[in-house]
Amino acid sequence: MTKLRTITLTYPHTFSGEKLPETAAAIGFFDGIHKGHQKVINTAVTQARQSNSESAVITFHPDPSSVLKNDGQQVQYITPLAEKQQILQELGVDRLYIITFDKTLASLDPQAFIDHFIIQLNIKHLAAGFDFSYGHKGKGNAGTLEDHSRGAFDVTIIEQVTSDEQKISSTRIRELLQSGNLEEANRLLGRTLSVRGTVKKGDERGRSIGFPTANLDISSDALLPKVGVYAVKVVWQNNIYEGMANLGYNPTFTADRNEPIVEVNIFDYNKDLYGEELVLEWHHYVRDEVKFDTREELIEQMEKDETAIRHFFYHER
Repeated sequence: MTKLRTITLTYPHTFSGEKLPETAAAIGFFDGIHKGHQKVINTAVTQARQSNSESAVITFHPDPSSVLKNDGQQVQYITPLAEKQQILQELGVDRLYIITFDKTLASLDPQAFIDHFIIQLNIKHLAAGFDFSYGHKGKGNAGTLEDHSRGAFDVTIIEQVTSDEQKISSTRIRELLQSGNLEEANRLLGRTLSVRGTVKKGDERGRSIGFPTANLDISSDALLPKVGVYAVKVVWQNNIYEGMANLGYNPTFTADRNEPIVEVNIFDYNKDLYGEELVLEWHHYVRDEVKFDTREELIEQMEKDETAIRHFFYHER
């Protein structure tokens, strides 16, 4: 598999089309790279193979809506950049152009945007979703791409992709994650939601009650599902382990935690993983996080959770 090449662009960039390969590209923000996004991206990859050219995805960072709102809130992504790069690599994309989105870029005239970031990058075929917009105040859209191409590239517009007569969208997936409906979110994504985290030192309380946990340090820009207990799989060094994760505040032992943490009990595994990066796959929401009156009540509930999760994975196989 060809390694994805990532190129960060700011306005103005200094790339010259003559020095870049002819490319078929998909353009969009693509948070989540769900089934709708995949149709746009696969269109570009297929076109590139048919024309013996390179394939690319052109995206933006940070989220354009957060820059335009300018509300100072932390942006959280279904697919943070590392996840996005990994998925695009798996989809067979050759290069990823990340355009830095700022107020200067937002004020760019639609034709100037196309001239600079499409024609000047030697894009010969551009795939976009039906709702893609570009240029100052989104005045450029799917309907204006052909005119703005100046005949330098062909355009394919992908119509709305639906499920149960509803548009598949990042917003819909976010709502499903916040309600704990992982199965439906994963179905719309076309894969299991995952997040990367490095194992850090915790208070080791889990070990003392018979459920040793790996405490994951996860980037603050990763969107996590609702607080609760989950059936998860852990990927480490190409091995996959089943387990249960608690995403929350650990209220039985901690009263003043402000940010939720992720603690994972990996079934049938008890080796030291400190400092290792794990990939956590979210498969099934089990229950809300609960504050227990005694340690014994917590242990009893965790035993029930483990039984239920093992049962879930047994029937999923």
